[in-house]
Amino acid sequence: MLNSVFGIDLGSSTICIYNHDKRNFIHEKNMIAIDKRVGVIAYGDSAYEMYEKAPDNIKVTYPLTNGVIADIHNMQTLLKLFIEDISGGNYKNATYYIAIPTDVTEVEKRAFYDLIDESNLRARKIFVVDKAVSDAIGLGIDVKSSQGVMIVDVGFNTTEISIISLGGIVISKIIKAGGTVFDDAIRNVVKKENRLLIGGKSAERIKMDLEQLKEDKQMATVYGRDVASGLPMERAIDTRLVDQALQPYFDVIIDNVKIILERTPPELSADIYKNGLYLTGGGSLVSDLGLQLAKGTGLKVNMAEEAGMTVIQGIAEIIRNKRFRSVAYTIEGMGK
Repeated sequence: MLNSVFGIDLGSSTICIYNHDKRNFIHEKNMIAIDKRVGVIAYGDSAYEMYEKAPDNIKVTYPLTNGVIADIHNMQTLLKLFIEDISGGNYKNATYYIAIPTDVTEVEKRAFYDLIDESNLRARKIFVVDKAVSDAIGLGIDVKSSQGVMIVDVGFNTTEISIISLGGIVISKIIKAGGTVFDDAIRNVVKKENRLLIGGKSAERIKMDLEQLKEDKQMATVYGRDVASGLPMERAIDTRLVDQALQPYFDVIIDNVKIILERTPPELSADIYKNGLYLTGGGSLVSDLGLQLAKGTGLKVNMAEEAGMTVIQGIAEIIRNKRFRSVAYTIEGMGK
C-alpha cells in the first residue's frame, strides 16, 4: 500500500490536491493574498473572499495564467501551505503526481516539475501526468484500450481539446477561451447595454446562475457602478443578452473541436462518433455549452458529473491502481 503520496492538479482558477495516505481531497481557489507589510494573510477560498475588495496594500492574485505558472514564488508558497494543510505536516520524502497540460513547451512542463522540486517539500519522487489522460481516467474511461476518446476540458483561461488512445495523447490543442473569457464577455455586455460596471465575481455569478434563470424565466439581478453617475446601482439583466455575449466564444470552442476532429485518424474518428465527446472542466458548467457542442459537431456530448474534479480524481485512480501507473512519467533530465 502506498503512503505519503500526493496528487496535484493546478488550475488557473482552482487547485486540487489528493492525499493518498488519508484518502482526502482539497479543492480551493488557486489564489493568494499578500499584505506588503506582513506577508501572506490568506490563501485559497479565504483569499478569494478578498478578491476585488482589498486595499492597495493587499495584493490578491492567481499565480497561474493561461494554464502556465506566471508567478512561481507565490505558487510555491501556496502549494506548500496546501500540502501542509492536507497532510497535517506529514509530507517529507513523499511522492508527487502532478497533471500538466499537453500542448505547452518543454520549458513550461519543467516549470511544473521545478515547482515541487524547489518548494522545500523534500520530494522523494516526482511524476507528471498529461492532464487529458487524467481527465479521461477521472471520467471512468479505460485509457489503456485502443479506442479513441475526445476530451474537451474548459478551464478558467483556456480550453484543452485532446484525442486519447492507448494511454497517450494523439492530438492536443489549447485555445484561449474559458471561464474568465466568458466572464469578461458578460461584463462588457452589461457595461454596453445596461451602462453598469460590474466585477468579475458578479459576472461569474451570472454565468453560473444562467441556466436556472432561463428555466425560471427570470432576469439576472446585479449590482455595480453606474457608468454615468458613478453611483452604486442595481440592474436587471436580460439573459438573452448574456447568451448573445457568450455565443462567439462557444463558436471558437466548437470550431476548434471540428479542426481536431478533421485531423483525427479515421479509426479513432469512428470510435468518437460511436461514443461521443466528453466535456469537463469548471468552465464547462456554463449554460448551453454542451448543447451547443452537440449541435455544432453532430456528436453526443457526455457531461462530467463533477466537472471541476475529474483531473484530480484521475490522478487519485492512477495512484491507487497499478494498471494505470504507466501513464505517469518523469521528465527527461530531471533527477527524481
